[in-house]
Amino acid sequence: MAYFTSANSSINDARLNFLRTRYYSKKKQYLISLLLILLSSIICFFLVKFIGYGAVALILLMVVSLNAILFDIYPVLVSALLSALIWNFFFIPPTMTFHIGTPEDALMFLMYFVIASISAVLTFAIRESDKKQQEEVEKVKAIALYNTLLNSLSHELKTPIATIIGAIDTIKDNLDNLSKENREALYTEIETAGFRLNRQVENLLNMSRLEAGFIQPRKDWCDVNEMVFASLRRNREEVHEHSVLFEPNEELPLFKLDSGLLEQVLHNILHNALQHTPADSTIIIEATNEDDSCKIIIEDNGQGFPPDEWESVFYKFYRLNEAIGVTGLGLSIVKGFVASMGGTIHLENKKEGGARFTIRIPAETSQIVNSYDG
Repeated sequence: MAYFTSANSSINDARLNFLRTRYYSKKKQYLISLLLILLSSIICFFLVKFIGYGAVALILLMVVSLNAILFDIYPVLVSALLSALIWNFFFIPPTMTFHIGTPEDALMFLMYFVIASISAVLTFAIRESDKKQQEEVEKVKAIALYNTLLNSLSHELKTPIATIIGAIDTIKDNLDNLSKENREALYTEIETAGFRLNRQVENLLNMSRLEAGFIQPRKDWCDVNEMVFASLRRNREEVHEHSVLFEPNEELPLFKLDSGLLEQVLHNILHNALQHTPADSTIIIEATNEDDSCKIIIEDNGQGFPPDEWESVFYKFYRLNEAIGVTGLGLSIVKGFVASMGGTIHLENKKEGGARFTIRIPAETSQIVNSYDG
C-alpha cells in the first residue's frame, strides 16, 4: 500500500518548528539564552530561602540544558558560564561576593561548572546527531516518495498518451478507409484520454499548491447546487454508467465560500465514487445548511472501505488494493482543500453497504434563499 502516514509527518514538522530557534541570528540566540538564565535567577533569588541554594543549582542546570536544545553551542556555553557566576555571587555563602566560604562549596561550584558545560556539549551533540539522522530519514522518504510518484504516474500518464498517439496514427493512416462511426469512436478515445491527462496534471498542480502552502481561499457567494451540477458535467464520461441522484435543495441559501476549491472537492469525491464502484451503482448527493455550515453528503452503494483504512484514504498516494491507473492524489487533495476552508470531511461505511463522505464547511449564508429551477 503506497502511502505515508501524516501523523509521522506532523510530529516531524512539530519537532522542526520547535528547533527553528537554531536558525536565529547569533545575536538573538545570545540574547534569549542569557535572558532565560537571568529570569530563572531572579525567580530563584526570591525562593532560595525555601528551596536552598543547592536546588537553585539544579534549576539553573535545567535552564542551561534547555538552552542547549534550542540554540547553538557557543551561546549555550556562555549561558552556562553566566549561570555559574550568578550562582556563586548570589547564592553560595557568603552571598554578594565571588568568595566561596567552604571547601565543600568550592567543590560544588567546580562540579556545577563542569556538569553545566558537559550537559551543554552533550545535549548539543545529541541534537546534532538526531538532526543528521532525521535528514537521512527524510532523504530516504523523499526517494521513496519520488519512486512512488513515478510508479503511480507511469501508467496513468503513459496510457492516455499512447491512446492519443495510436488514435491519431490510425486516423492518419486510414483517412480514406475509416467510416464515420470509426472516426467518431477514435475522436471519443482522444477526448477521453485528454480529459484523463488533464485530470492528473490538475491533481499534481493542486498537490504542489497544498505542499507549498499557497492555498488561500477566495470567498464569494456561490450556489452549491450549481457546484454539484458542474462536478457532474466534469465527470460526464463516467456518470452515464451509474445512477447519480441529486435533488437540488430549493431552500439552500447562497454560501460565502471558495467556489473553485469546493467544485474541485466535489469533483474528486464524485470521480472517486464513479471510478471505484461497479457499473449501474447508485450515487446519492445531498446538500444542506446545518449549524451555520455548508453540509454535503456523497454516498454510494459499493463495497465501501475497510474500517481500519478510513484515515489512510486521505494520505498521499493511497491506493485501495493497489488500484491500477490511480495516483492516489484525489482524496488527499480533497482533505487539504476542505481544511484550507476551515472545514472537515468524515468517511464512514453505510450499514446497508457503500461509503459515505460527509463534508462540513463553516460559511456565511445569504439572507435571501436561493431558489433553484434546475
